[in-house]
Amino acid sequence: MHAIRLHAYGPAENLTYEQTDDPVPGPGQVRIAVAAAGVHLLDTALREGLPGPFPAPAELPTIPGREVAGTVESLGEGTDPSWLGKRVVVHLGMHPGGYAELAVTEAERLQDIPENLDEAQAVAMIGTGRTTMGILQFAEVTADTVAIVPAAAGGIGTLLVQYVKNAGGTVIGLAGGPAKVARVQDNGADLAVDYKLPDWPERVREFLGDGAATLVFDSVGGDTGRAAVDLLGKGGKHIVFGWSSDGLHDGSPLTFTDEELAERGITSEGVLGPAMLGKAGGDNPVRTLETRALAEAAAGRLVPAVQRYPLAQAAAAHRALETRGTMGKVVLVP
Repeated sequence: MHAIRLHAYGPAENLTYEQTDDPVPGPGQVRIAVAAAGVHLLDTALREGLPGPFPAPAELPTIPGREVAGTVESLGEGTDPSWLGKRVVVHLGMHPGGYAELAVTEAERLQDIPENLDEAQAVAMIGTGRTTMGILQFAEVTADTVAIVPAAAGGIGTLLVQYVKNAGGTVIGLAGGPAKVARVQDNGADLAVDYKLPDWPERVREFLGDGAATLVFDSVGGDTGRAAVDLLGKGGKHIVFGWSSDGLHDGSPLTFTDEELAERGITSEGVLGPAMLGKAGGDNPVRTLETRALAEAAAGRLVPAVQRYPLAQAAAAHRALETRGTMGKVVLVP
């Protein structure tokens, strides 16, 4: 098969497209003919050998990627034969191998792809969609909600805009550059502004009039995140799920003392990791969130934005992610 392999930690150019041995499914496993493989910003950190939620591979070379969708074409010993030939999507967990024409995983991880979704959309929902559903557990979204969504042209931002609009709320989407602003507007935001323009907070205040934002979905932190929080009214909520660079400044998580929060009359809550999984509950909270995300997409309530790259261009996909040159979920297509 063809795959993307990483032989040494470093820049995107270290991702090489080459031919390697087909993986063999073990007991209880399946082999998937990959039609779409998800690319996550976390993948770029792992490529550099940096620490994160997933450990960097101890042995190189490795095939990166943890999100795949395709058709089950081979079974390991003892695997339920009903999986053969099914369209499936899966998060591979701790074991990478997604940037390839074939991928192996445990059958118990598989999710069926709804009939009305293609593989790239399914990949978007198994990762980005899952995280979005986890974030929304901490937000009581109603018709009275006035939400600010930084990075609104991204994969999660796109879904958050749709969710708030579906609930009848008002959405102010922030994005970097005219093309992204247009995408956010087309996605249904009531106001889309370019956070690269210094007067963007004034534009939002003009839009709000005598009102104020009630909710900030913060994935960027830094100066952009702080300016968004400054637009919250009394009783508003700041939900933190990232602190990436906003394109102008190095991202850093916003922190507030209890005194600051009390003075502003707002709350601030980080929702990643144990907090998110604990709120999802159940024996397998990750699967619970995956199932919710796929159901929302199957019903047409959430429509993921997808940007496709050929598998051989994985390095270009990484570079685009690192320079904020993408819109929606980035997917590799073999």
